[in-house]
Amino acid sequence: MRQALTILIILGALLLFKRLYSKYESIKQQDSRSEQSSARGPAGDSSAALQGLPPSLEASLQAAHKQGAEGLRKFLGQYRYAIRDPRLAAIELDYVVLMGLHDPVEARRVFKDVQERTPNFSPVYERVKRLEKTYQ
Repeated sequence: MRQALTILIILGALLLFKRLYSKYESIKQQDSRSEQSSARGPAGDSSAALQGLPPSLEASLQAAHKQGAEGLRKFLGQYRYAIRDPRLAAIELDYVVLMGLHDPVEARRVFKDVQERTPNFSPVYERVKRLEKTYQ
């Protein structure tokens, strides 16, 4: 009887350890996914997941981001007709943030345009609200 009870306790401890370890692994995977998604966009949002940018322009957008505000200005001037909101608004907000240091008047103008056409239910609305105090 004593041996059976010892075996049951050991099996229960092993089962508990297995469940705790699997829970730890799932939390670890979720953390790594969230870190990867936050590292995607230049502003920390998941703007790459937004609709409105043709896949053929994704490489051009990445190159424009690497060039900074001037690269985004050229990209928007060249491809604005092919990009739709909400992705267009997200790209323009990236431009506003980068341009804010060099030309605050231009940054405010672009921000006002984005703000006027962004509805409350847009995925970029929260970002517009966060930047509102800075660029009003």
